[in-house]
Amino acid sequence: MSDEDIIIMRAAFVFTSLVSRLKKNKSIQRRRWWQRTIFESRRRYNGNDLLNDLRLEHPGFKNFIRMSTTDFESLLEVIGPKIGKDTTHLRETIPINVRLAVTLRFLATGDSYTSLMYLFKISKQLISNIVPEICEAIVDALKLYVQMPNSSIEWELIANDFNELWNFPQCVGAIDGKHIVMQAPFNSGTEYFNYKGTFSVVLLAAVDAHYCFIYASVGCQGRISDGGVFNNSILAKKMYDESLNLPSPKELPGQQEKSPYVFVCDGAFPLKENLMKPFPGNHLQGSPRRAFNYRLSGHGVSLKMLLA
Repeated sequence: MSDEDIIIMRAAFVFTSLVSRLKKNKSIQRRRWWQRTIFESRRRYNGNDLLNDLRLEHPGFKNFIRMSTTDFESLLEVIGPKIGKDTTHLRETIPINVRLAVTLRFLATGDSYTSLMYLFKISKQLISNIVPEICEAIVDALKLYVQMPNSSIEWELIANDFNELWNFPQCVGAIDGKHIVMQAPFNSGTEYFNYKGTFSVVLLAAVDAHYCFIYASVGCQGRISDGGVFNNSILAKKMYDESLNLPSPKELPGQQEKSPYVFVCDGAFPLKENLMKPFPGNHLQGSPRRAFNYRLSGHGVSLKMLLA
């Protein structure tokens, strides 16, 4: 036997002894259960039963999901093929309508995964996989629904709706911001700390006269004001370099001087040629400025309710 063979045998002996000693010293933790009792009860009363019960009560479903049953089924039809999972011999899969309901409930309320776990009887580990997956499917399926008009004719149609529904001529959209509360990212300091005393990112949105989104941008730090968020947005850049293709200014009813088409907003935004905000301060009842603010602020109030 050569010296090389002897070295190999000794190394194998040492390795075998070490493995044997580790097995003796290490206590193997066996899983105490395959599935928690609360999740086993999902077979008796699951997310499907919860949704069915909510459908029986007319306002219940919309209050819970923040979406009507018709819209819920329409969205489910669009993203269903992308989010479905196959049932295995080990475990039954979560139905696609329950997966969507969990995600919408999370987005609507910001409930923790632990809270949703007890509500839907789905483990928080599984919910942490479901929510990002469904969000990605929704964005991919609906991204074409949020588009800004590309021509002056399309902007004119929006302006006509604002004039007929809200009695505000030459308005092409209503703009507002919404703080979305979140946990502060690591090592971010006060970057996301807002004036309300919470950490957030800002959703900037523009809608038409029917509250349909024509522009949305989310992710700006909460410490930045609505005006600052707007100035950093693509919408502002297109507005300032005149690439929005807005209609040419024209005379307002009863006026001879031409006025531009505008987006309406609240006092947090800057006053620009195509951005109209209310007059500051309090004004006497019946004054022209107060009447103007009443017409303009109606859009802002309605948009705030939509983003709430």
